[in-house]
Amino acid sequence: MKTIVIYNSQTGFTKRYAEWIAEEAGADCLALSDAKKKNLYSYEAIIFGGWACAGSISKISWFKGNIGKWADKKLIAFCVGGSPIDNPEIDMALKRNFNVSEQKKVKTFYCPGGFHYDKMSAPSKLMMKMFIKTLKAKKDKTEEEQIMIKMISSSYDISDKKYIEPILQYLRK
Repeated sequence: MKTIVIYNSQTGFTKRYAEWIAEEAGADCLALSDAKKKNLYSYEAIIFGGWACAGSISKISWFKGNIGKWADKKLIAFCVGGSPIDNPEIDMALKRNFNVSEQKKVKTFYCPGGFHYDKMSAPSKLMMKMFIKTLKAKKDKTEEEQIMIKMISSSYDISDKKYIEPILQYLRK
């Protein structure tokens, strides 16, 4: 199946996952800025990856804007974020990115990445600092919130190639 993996990456985690998927699937792999210039009609499967930003997948509007044109293609979207794979909020966050009819056409996946504060844009760093400050100031923090504060207070990497396996399995169906 002729496949392309298109990604939008801020700090490198999404790019890493896109390259892993492309390598394993024998697919082409392009940054979103390059993919926008390319005719994608010859592809049978289009995979889009973006990073998690406040519950949304970055640049997902470009992908969503093309769903109607790609009715005959297998469509996959993956999101890379700083949460561990077992975070119960992930499924709901993924679903919020697509309406009911889009959910029937696009299969979504989550891949844990991490944080590279040194590679983040200034607005993203500021947003994270404000979020951490708000969490720290909260009284009666839950255990999950205390763990989150420790986790996101510095850079970390929880990415692993094993998390692409469900995407590859769906692609091969």
